[in-house]
Amino acid sequence: MFDSPPSIFSSLAVRFQRRWLVLGVVLLVLAAMGWFAVTDSTHLAHEPLLTGGDYVGAAICHRLTARTFVINGRQLPLCARCTGMYLGVALAFGTLLLAGRTRRTDLPPLPLLLTLVGFIGLMGLDGLNSYSHFFPNFPHVYEPQNWLRLVTGMGAGLAMGLLIFPALMQTLWRDVNGRPIIETARELVGLVLLAGTAVLLVLSNQPTILYVLALVSVAGVLLIVTSINAVLLLMLFKKDGFAVRWQETAVPLLISFTLTIAQLGTIAVLRFNFTGTITGFPGLS
Repeated sequence: MFDSPPSIFSSLAVRFQRRWLVLGVVLLVLAAMGWFAVTDSTHLAHEPLLTGGDYVGAAICHRLTARTFVINGRQLPLCARCTGMYLGVALAFGTLLLAGRTRRTDLPPLPLLLTLVGFIGLMGLDGLNSYSHFFPNFPHVYEPQNWLRLVTGMGAGLAMGLLIFPALMQTLWRDVNGRPIIETARELVGLVLLAGTAVLLVLSNQPTILYVLALVSVAGVLLIVTSINAVLLLMLFKKDGFAVRWQETAVPLLISFTLTIAQLGTIAVLRFNFTGTITGFPGLS
């Protein structure tokens, strides 16, 4: 008798397992690198990936030491708020990719969309309150805390990821299904719980975990800037909606990533030339 061909469901299950396997291997490698880095303070201070992350962070973040989490005395590439924000972006992108939602191009339903806007609003309010502390006589509502910066940044990052991801997918693919990127409150709650777990991991202050999450947050910066560049470039050159397979997206995404590196690198160099440092700003703490 002839064997029956594999069903579409078994094929999808294999692809899903491969995605998780790749993710697991990447995290395991990062954890091993982190364990090696944090056991040697001399090596940690000049660890190549974190140092590269410092320059990425310098392009989009104030990097004030007092407002940044540290690994054994070495501050993370991004401040507490930006760490949360870009961790949220990376978690949103990663979850949607693992869930196979790369052909969904619609925004979430209105109630969920308003909730996401609320997340961004909460970060804005906390940011204004935190900013007011730069001026001693300026009124403020409460004492800023790094954990609160992390939490509100994480919420805004989830929102950013859930808004930018479908825009990128719509710009890339010729055939899309037009369904919302997330459809139910249950899905949003699942993402919030995942983000909450990441917050707890950051607050655990475990050096190896912080190393991994620091690099994930830097990846979040690269993801969202590359995505925005790809959307703008493809629309500018009227090449949107061109791809049928992932292989066809390699060139535009690589060009967009290269542009991202050039943009962030240029800003970081200009910052260093202007202030003499990529850590904080003179006169601010």
